[in-house]
Amino acid sequence: MAQQAITLKIAGKSYPLNIESGKEEVYRLAEREVNAYLAQIKQNNFRSWTDQDYVAMAALKFAIANVALRQSREVGGEDLRKLEALADEIDTYLNAPDR
Repeated sequence: MAQQAITLKIAGKSYPLNIESGKEEVYRLAEREVNAYLAQIKQNNFRSWTDQDYVAMAALKFAIANVALRQSREVGGEDLRKLEALADEIDTYLNAPDR
């Protein structure tokens, strides 16, 4: 797929990136979300924290959300497999010739 050059600004620093064409909106939304979260946690005004500390906490927040999402999908996937197996058993029972 074709590449497109964009620049994202996170925590006041610009980052030039080459991304797949058509993905700019996703990157821009992510940029806004990160900066909004940074602004939110900076309101706590931790005295000895640097911008790097705030960015680290933002990265941790998004990593935790990502892990939680993957875990919920795994649990949901296992539940779905059990439901499908149960549906197969019900179909087998309902379609049994001796019924």
